[in-house]
Amino acid sequence: MFKGSMVAIITPFKGPQKEVDYETLEYLVEFHIKNGTNVIVVCGTTGESPTLSFEEHTKVVDFVVKKVRGRIPIIAGTGTNSTQESIYLTNEAKKSKVDAALIIAPYYNKPTQNGLIEHFSAISKETGGFPLIAYNVPSRTVINIEPKTLAEIVKRNPNVIGVKEASGNIKQCMDILEFVDKPDFLLISGDDGVSLPILKIGGVGTISVTANLVPKDVSDMINSYLSGDVKKAETLDKKLQILNRVLFLETNPIPVKKAMEIAGIIKDGSLRLPLTELSQQNVEKLKEAMKVYGLIS
Repeated sequence: MFKGSMVAIITPFKGPQKEVDYETLEYLVEFHIKNGTNVIVVCGTTGESPTLSFEEHTKVVDFVVKKVRGRIPIIAGTGTNSTQESIYLTNEAKKSKVDAALIIAPYYNKPTQNGLIEHFSAISKETGGFPLIAYNVPSRTVINIEPKTLAEIVKRNPNVIGVKEASGNIKQCMDILEFVDKPDFLLISGDDGVSLPILKIGGVGTISVTANLVPKDVSDMINSYLSGDVKKAETLDKKLQILNRVLFLETNPIPVKKAMEIAGIIKDGSLRLPLTELSQQNVEKLKEAMKVYGLIS
Protein backbone atom coordinates (compact mmCIF):
# COMPACT_ATOMS: atom_id res chain seq x y z
CA MET A 1 0.00 0.00 0.00
CA PHE A 2 2.75 2.48 0.94
CA LYS A 3 5.24 2.68 -1.91
CA GLY A 4 6.29 5.03 -4.66
CA SER A 5 6.11 8.81 -4.39
CA MET A 6 4.58 9.96 -1.11
CA VAL A 7 4.28 13.71 -0.84
CA ALA A 8 4.85 15.43 2.50
CA ILE A 9 2.14 17.91 1.58
CA ILE A 10 2.38 21.54 2.71
CA THR A 11 -0.38 23.20 4.71
CA PRO A 12 -1.38 26.36 2.81
CA PHE A 13 -2.26 29.46 4.83
CA LYS A 14 -4.01 32.72 3.94
CA GLY A 15 -4.71 36.17 5.29
CA PRO A 16 -3.08 38.17 8.07
CA GLN A 17 -4.01 35.54 10.67
CA LYS A 18 -2.44 32.74 8.57
CA GLU A 19 -5.61 30.64 8.64
CA VAL A 20 -5.57 27.23 6.96
CA ASP A 21 -6.56 27.72 3.31
CA TYR A 22 -8.85 24.75 2.71
CA GLU A 23 -9.71 25.79 -0.85
CA THR A 24 -6.04 25.63 -1.84
CA LEU A 25 -5.56 22.42 0.14
CA GLU A 26 -8.37 20.80 -1.87
CA TYR A 27 -6.71 21.98 -5.08
CA LEU A 28 -3.39 20.46 -3.97
CA VAL A 29 -5.01 17.10 -3.24
CA GLU A 30 -6.36 16.97 -6.81
CA PHE A 31 -3.06 18.29 -8.19
CA HIS A 32 -1.18 15.40 -6.59
CA ILE A 33 -3.60 12.69 -7.61
CA LYS A 34 -3.63 14.00 -11.21
CA ASN A 35 0.18 14.02 -11.31
CA GLY A 36 0.77 10.48 -10.08
CA THR A 37 1.53 10.94 -6.40
CA ASN A 38 0.99 7.53 -4.78
CA VAL A 39 0.40 8.54 -1.14
CA ILE A 40 -0.37 11.83 0.65
CA VAL A 41 1.34 12.48 3.98
CA VAL A 42 -0.63 15.19 5.76
CA CYS A 43 0.36 17.22 8.83
CA GLY A 44 3.99 16.20 8.77
CA THR A 45 6.71 18.69 9.62
CA THR A 46 6.58 19.94 6.00
CA GLY A 47 2.93 20.67 6.77
CA GLU A 48 4.07 22.85 9.71
CA SER A 49 2.41 20.53 12.22
CA PRO A 50 4.21 22.09 15.22
CA THR A 51 2.24 25.33 14.68
CA LEU A 52 -1.17 23.72 14.08
CA SER A 53 -3.47 23.56 17.07
CA PHE A 54 -4.88 20.13 17.93
CA GLU A 55 -8.23 21.29 16.53
CA GLU A 56 -6.62 22.44 13.27
CA HIS A 57 -4.52 19.29 13.03
CA THR A 58 -7.57 17.03 13.37
CA LYS A 59 -9.61 19.15 10.94
CA VAL A 60 -6.87 19.20 8.27
CA VAL A 61 -6.41 15.42 8.45
CA ASP A 62 -10.17 14.83 8.27
CA PHE A 63 -10.52 17.29 5.38
CA VAL A 64 -7.82 15.57 3.31
CA VAL A 65 -9.32 12.12 3.95
CA LYS A 66 -12.72 13.33 2.75
CA LYS A 67 -11.30 14.99 -0.37
CA VAL A 68 -9.13 12.00 -1.34
CA ARG A 69 -12.18 9.69 -1.11
CA GLY A 70 -10.08 6.53 -0.94
CA ARG A 71 -8.32 7.09 -4.28
CA ILE A 72 -4.84 6.86 -2.76
CA PRO A 73 -3.62 6.03 0.77
CA ILE A 74 -3.15 8.74 3.40
CA ILE A 75 -0.58 8.85 6.20
CA ALA A 76 -1.08 11.40 8.97
CA GLY A 77 1.81 12.88 10.89
CA THR A 78 0.77 12.49 14.53
CA GLY A 79 4.04 12.36 16.44
CA THR A 80 5.10 15.03 18.91
CA ASN A 81 7.61 15.22 21.76
CA SER A 82 4.86 14.19 24.17
CA THR A 83 3.86 10.54 24.23
CA GLN A 84 0.36 11.34 25.48
CA GLU A 85 -0.19 14.01 22.82
CA SER A 86 1.04 11.60 20.15
CA ILE A 87 -1.46 9.00 21.35
CA TYR A 88 -4.27 11.56 21.23
CA LEU A 89 -3.45 12.78 17.71
CA THR A 90 -2.99 9.23 16.43
CA ASN A 91 -6.37 8.17 17.79
CA GLU A 92 -7.98 11.24 16.21
CA ALA A 93 -6.37 10.41 12.85
CA LYS A 94 -7.56 6.84 13.25
CA LYS A 95 -11.14 8.13 13.65
CA SER A 96 -10.69 10.05 10.39
CA LYS A 97 -9.81 6.74 8.71
CA VAL A 98 -6.26 7.48 7.58
CA ASP A 99 -4.29 4.42 6.56
CA ALA A 100 -1.31 4.88 8.90
CA ALA A 101 0.33 7.37 11.24
CA LEU A 102 3.82 8.83 10.96
CA ILE A 103 5.49 9.13 14.37
CA ILE A 104 8.55 11.36 14.65
CA ALA A 105 11.19 10.67 17.30
CA PRO A 106 10.49 12.99 20.26
CA TYR A 107 12.32 16.27 19.67
CA TYR A 108 14.03 18.36 22.36
CA ASN A 109 13.34 15.82 25.16
CA LYS A 110 16.33 13.83 23.89
CA PRO A 111 15.17 10.42 25.19
CA THR A 112 17.52 7.48 25.58
CA GLN A 113 17.25 4.59 23.13
CA ASN A 114 15.19 2.78 25.76
CA GLY A 115 12.97 5.84 26.02
CA LEU A 116 12.35 5.64 22.28
CA ILE A 117 11.33 1.99 22.59
CA GLU A 118 8.90 2.79 25.40
CA HIS A 119 7.53 5.84 23.52
CA PHE A 120 6.64 3.84 20.40
CA SER A 121 5.37 0.92 22.47
CA ALA A 122 3.02 3.17 24.46
CA ILE A 123 1.62 4.74 21.29
CA SER A 124 1.19 1.30 19.75
CA LYS A 125 -0.64 -0.04 22.79
CA GLU A 126 -2.92 2.95 23.30
CA THR A 127 -3.94 3.16 19.62
CA GLY A 128 -4.92 -0.49 19.35
CA GLY A 129 -2.10 -1.62 17.11
CA PHE A 130 -2.85 0.98 14.41
CA PRO A 131 -0.25 0.95 11.57
CA LEU A 132 2.65 3.21 12.53
CA ILE A 133 5.65 4.43 10.55
CA ALA A 134 8.60 5.68 12.59
CA TYR A 135 10.21 8.94 11.45
CA ASN A 136 13.94 9.36 12.04
CA VAL A 137 15.30 12.84 11.33
CA PRO A 138 18.20 13.50 13.72
CA SER A 139 18.95 16.94 12.24
CA ARG A 140 15.63 18.17 13.65
CA THR A 141 15.10 15.98 16.71
CA VAL A 142 18.70 15.74 18.07
CA ILE A 143 18.14 12.02 18.69
CA ASN A 144 18.87 9.18 16.26
CA ILE A 145 16.72 6.06 16.25
CA GLU A 146 19.51 3.49 16.09
CA PRO A 147 18.89 0.48 13.80
CA LYS A 148 18.98 -2.00 16.69
CA THR A 149 16.56 0.22 18.62
CA LEU A 150 14.21 0.25 15.65
CA ALA A 151 14.52 -3.53 15.42
CA GLU A 152 13.47 -3.83 19.08
CA ILE A 153 10.55 -1.42 18.54
CA VAL A 154 9.30 -3.55 15.64
CA LYS A 155 9.85 -6.80 17.56
CA ARG A 156 7.67 -5.52 20.40
CA ASN A 157 5.18 -3.79 18.11
CA PRO A 158 4.59 -5.56 14.78
CA ASN A 159 2.21 -2.74 13.77
CA VAL A 160 5.29 -0.52 13.28
CA ILE A 161 5.36 -1.30 9.58
CA GLY A 162 8.11 0.98 8.34
CA VAL A 163 10.46 3.90 8.84
CA LYS A 164 10.89 7.23 7.14
CA GLU A 165 14.68 7.51 7.23
CA ALA A 166 15.96 11.07 6.94
CA SER A 167 19.38 10.66 8.53
CA GLY A 168 21.02 10.67 5.08
CA ASN A 169 23.13 7.74 6.27
CA ILE A 170 22.98 4.93 3.70
CA LYS A 171 24.88 2.54 5.96
CA GLN A 172 22.28 3.08 8.66
CA CYS A 173 19.55 2.27 6.11
CA MET A 174 21.37 -0.96 5.21
CA ASP A 175 21.65 -1.84 8.90
CA ILE A 176 17.90 -1.32 9.34
CA LEU A 177 17.15 -3.86 6.64
CA GLU A 178 19.63 -6.25 8.22
CA PHE A 179 18.49 -5.90 11.84
CA VAL A 180 14.71 -5.53 11.53
CA ASP A 181 13.29 -9.05 11.50
CA LYS A 182 10.21 -8.29 9.40
CA PRO A 183 10.30 -9.33 5.71
CA ASP A 184 7.73 -6.75 4.59
CA PHE A 185 9.20 -3.86 6.64
CA LEU A 186 9.10 -0.60 4.68
CA LEU A 187 12.27 1.45 4.30
CA ILE A 188 11.16 4.86 3.03
CA SER A 189 13.51 7.69 2.11
CA GLY A 190 12.92 10.91 4.01
CA ASP A 191 15.63 12.83 2.17
CA ASP A 192 15.01 13.73 -1.49
CA GLY A 193 18.72 13.88 -2.23
CA VAL A 194 19.26 10.19 -1.48
CA SER A 195 15.92 8.68 -2.48
CA LEU A 196 17.39 6.76 -5.41
CA PRO A 197 20.31 5.27 -3.44
CA ILE A 198 17.83 4.15 -0.78
CA LEU A 199 15.69 2.50 -3.46
CA LYS A 200 18.79 0.70 -4.71
CA ILE A 201 19.43 -0.94 -1.33
CA GLY A 202 15.82 -2.04 -0.88
CA GLY A 203 13.72 1.04 -0.18
CA VAL A 204 10.10 1.16 -1.33
CA GLY A 205 9.73 4.88 -2.02
CA THR A 206 10.16 8.38 -0.69
CA ILE A 207 8.25 10.78 1.52
CA SER A 208 9.17 13.80 -0.53
CA VAL A 209 9.34 17.56 -0.10
CA THR A 210 10.29 18.10 -3.76
CA ALA A 211 7.09 16.33 -4.87
CA ASN A 212 5.15 19.38 -3.66
CA LEU A 213 6.69 21.31 -6.57
CA VAL A 214 7.13 18.65 -9.28
CA PRO A 215 4.92 15.69 -8.31
CA LYS A 216 4.94 14.04 -11.73
CA ASP A 217 8.73 14.07 -12.01
CA VAL A 218 9.25 12.60 -8.53
CA SER A 219 6.59 9.96 -9.19
CA ASP A 220 8.12 9.09 -12.57
CA MET A 221 11.60 8.78 -11.04
CA ILE A 222 10.56 6.56 -8.15
CA ASN A 223 8.16 4.39 -10.10
CA SER A 224 10.55 4.00 -13.05
CA TYR A 225 13.04 2.44 -10.68
CA LEU A 226 10.44 0.25 -8.99
CA SER A 227 9.26 -1.02 -12.39
CA GLY A 228 12.82 -1.87 -13.45
CA ASP A 229 13.75 1.10 -15.65
CA VAL A 230 16.89 2.03 -13.74
CA LYS A 231 18.36 4.20 -16.50
CA LYS A 232 15.27 6.40 -16.70
CA ALA A 233 15.21 6.73 -12.91
CA GLU A 234 18.87 7.78 -12.84
CA THR A 235 18.29 10.39 -15.57
CA LEU A 236 15.30 11.86 -13.76
CA ASP A 237 17.09 11.80 -10.40
CA LYS A 238 20.05 13.70 -11.83
CA LYS A 239 17.70 16.45 -13.01
CA LEU A 240 15.75 16.49 -9.75
CA GLN A 241 18.95 17.17 -7.80
CA ILE A 242 18.84 20.72 -9.24
CA LEU A 243 15.72 21.30 -7.13
CA ASN A 244 16.65 19.06 -4.21
CA ARG A 245 19.64 21.29 -3.45
CA VAL A 246 17.82 24.64 -3.42
CA LEU A 247 14.72 23.40 -1.61
CA PHE A 248 16.83 23.00 1.50
CA LEU A 249 18.74 26.30 1.37
CA GLU A 250 16.81 27.27 4.49
CA THR A 251 14.65 25.33 6.93
CA ASN A 252 11.98 23.21 5.24
CA PRO A 253 9.26 24.17 4.21
CA ILE A 254 10.43 27.77 3.73
CA PRO A 255 11.98 27.26 0.25
CA VAL A 256 9.37 24.85 -1.15
CA LYS A 257 6.48 27.14 -0.26
CA LYS A 258 8.23 30.05 -1.98
CA ALA A 259 8.99 27.86 -5.01
CA MET A 260 5.35 26.79 -5.27
CA GLU A 261 4.32 30.45 -5.13
CA ILE A 262 6.84 31.42 -7.82
CA ALA A 263 5.67 28.52 -10.01
CA GLY A 264 2.04 29.60 -9.61
CA ILE A 265 0.92 26.38 -7.90
CA ILE A 266 -0.25 28.36 -4.87
CA LYS A 267 -1.02 32.07 -4.53
CA ASP A 268 0.25 32.49 -1.00
CA GLY A 269 3.41 30.79 0.25
CA SER A 270 3.20 32.29 3.71
CA LEU A 271 4.39 30.48 6.82
CA ARG A 272 3.59 30.62 10.48
CA LEU A 273 6.10 31.96 12.96
CA PRO A 274 8.72 31.06 14.02
CA LEU A 275 9.37 30.30 10.33
CA THR A 276 9.96 33.40 8.23
CA GLU A 277 10.14 34.26 4.54
CA LEU A 278 13.02 33.02 2.40
CA SER A 279 15.84 35.58 2.27
CA GLN A 280 16.08 37.59 -0.94
CA GLN A 281 19.52 36.16 -1.65
CA ASN A 282 18.12 32.65 -1.55
CA VAL A 283 15.01 33.64 -3.53
CA GLU A 284 17.37 34.52 -6.40
CA LYS A 285 19.18 31.18 -6.08
CA LEU A 286 15.82 29.41 -6.05
CA LYS A 287 14.61 31.24 -9.16
CA GLU A 288 17.84 30.46 -11.01
CA ALA A 289 17.52 26.76 -10.24
CA MET A 290 13.88 26.78 -11.32
CA LYS A 291 14.91 28.39 -14.63
CA VAL A 292 17.59 25.77 -15.21
CA TYR A 293 15.06 23.05 -14.39
CA GLY A 294 12.53 24.56 -16.81
CA LEU A 295 9.83 25.49 -14.31
CA ILE A 296 9.94 29.21 -15.08
CA SER A 297 11.26 31.26 -17.97
